[in-house]
Amino acid sequence: MTSTGEVEGRAGPPLWWARRRDVVVDVALAAVSAAECAWEGIRFAHEAGIPVAAGVLFGAAVGTVLVLRRRWPIAVVLVGIAVAPAEMGFLLSVAGMYSLASSEVPRRIIAALASMSLVATFVVMYLKTRGDVEADPALVVALSGFVAVALTVPPVLLGLYIGARRRLMESLQERADSLERELSLLADRAEERAEWARTEERTRIAREMHDVVAHRVSLMVVHAAALEAVAVKDPARAAKNAALVGDMGRQALTELREMLGVLRAAPPKTAVAAAAATAVPVGPVALVGGADEGPSLEELEALVGQSRAAGMAVEMVVQGEGAAYAAEVEQTAYRVVQEALTNCHKHAPGARVVVRLAHREGEVAMQVENGPCEGASGGVGLPSGGNGLVGMRERVLGLGGVFVSGPTDAGGFRVSAVLPVA
Repeated sequence: MTSTGEVEGRAGPPLWWARRRDVVVDVALAAVSAAECAWEGIRFAHEAGIPVAAGVLFGAAVGTVLVLRRRWPIAVVLVGIAVAPAEMGFLLSVAGMYSLASSEVPRRIIAALASMSLVATFVVMYLKTRGDVEADPALVVALSGFVAVALTVPPVLLGLYIGARRRLMESLQERADSLERELSLLADRAEERAEWARTEERTRIAREMHDVVAHRVSLMVVHAAALEAVAVKDPARAAKNAALVGDMGRQALTELREMLGVLRAAPPKTAVAAAAATAVPVGPVALVGGADEGPSLEELEALVGQSRAAGMAVEMVVQGEGAAYAAEVEQTAYRVVQEALTNCHKHAPGARVVVRLAHREGEVAMQVENGPCEGASGGVGLPSGGNGLVGMRERVLGLGGVFVSGPTDAGGFRVSAVLPVA
């Protein structure tokens, strides 16, 4: 519908009508009422002693008032009450009372006008019956009351029912429209949450693959550079470095294969539906075989040993007694140390590195600090994507911990993280 009331290129219904069918019905009723009142106007003209033409025109004018029943039902009922003494307007009164009762007019006004119409009809019928029929006065009163009630009460009751039903249907339609809008809004929000969840999952997978693969590949590059340097001078050490490179490559391929296998596996439909519906932020849980199969703090010694085998001077200091922490806590702590050691291989070759792990009450802290770089920075040609520190920060903050990184006064670099264990 346009602003001019046109629907699909056609002009809308005129004036106060909502549909074309209503126009046809009201005009037809008004024509019938005008014909009735004009016919009754002939008798009224004889009784009033006025020209017949005047009585017919008066009756026709009164009958056509019915065309206004939807717009001004009170006026139609008042006209019907006013012409009741002239004994005309039967259809006008009945249709007017029905239209009044079915409209939005307050109930007290409906009751008052219905009472007035009932009294007017009773009086007219009583006077006409008493003059035409000689009968018991009680019978005349009963007959007049029956006619008055029959002409007033049924239209009012029917109008009240139709009006209540119309208002109920409008209320139901409004509720249906409201529910449709809410469902559309919920669908949009669900799509936004699903897209957000997909983005978070892509970020998490990228971070996990970076942590798993980058460390192994970095060690492989370091060992390969050492192999190249000592291949001629020290064949035994070169063979050892070659074996380490092979081990590192096989471990990287194994972890990558397990991770891709988990990604290819179709998750249960219920889990997908729940994730899309709730879109709860996902913590840094393990992708490789579940949380129980991810790395733990017990493997830090082996991790540090791999860096020592690659020629890095690494010292590990453990404070406090270790305990069994949640899988995501141990995995996050492991990944932080792993990524920090990878950055040491990339940006501080030849520097002395200290790995500290502290078990405290309610938290576990880790710190990786390297001294000044004693070798040629970037001598092994390790590329840097700039995502290591970002990934570590995301992991730690995702568990409600604290992450700090930055250069030291001695010219080195320090990475510190504290994770709550509860």
